[in-house]
Amino acid sequence: MADKDVERSDERGYGPGPWWGDLGTWGAVGLIVFGVLVAAWVFFRLPGTPDESASGYYGAAKAIAIGLVVVGSTLLGRRRSRTAAGDETKERDGV
Repeated sequence: MADKDVERSDERGYGPGPWWGDLGTWGAVGLIVFGVLVAAWVFFRLPGTPDESASGYYGAAKAIAIGLVVVGSTLLGRRRSRTAAGDETKERDGV
């Protein structure tokens, strides 16, 4: 087999990222709201609540925690990009 017959790429072949990786700010806020609703559902013992309330609260806490991490990461990334853009403007203006 010749070299031209072999397809080459520089990709490392990593699998797709986690399911929450592309949520964005509003998706993460929705996930937080969903977690709060699940916690309220478990608190009021509405139909479909697990027999062990701790497992319901655990699921709600996971959803809220993932949402908070995604929101924090997104907002921190935006802040850093604005700061970097501001520094470039200052350098360009000679300040």
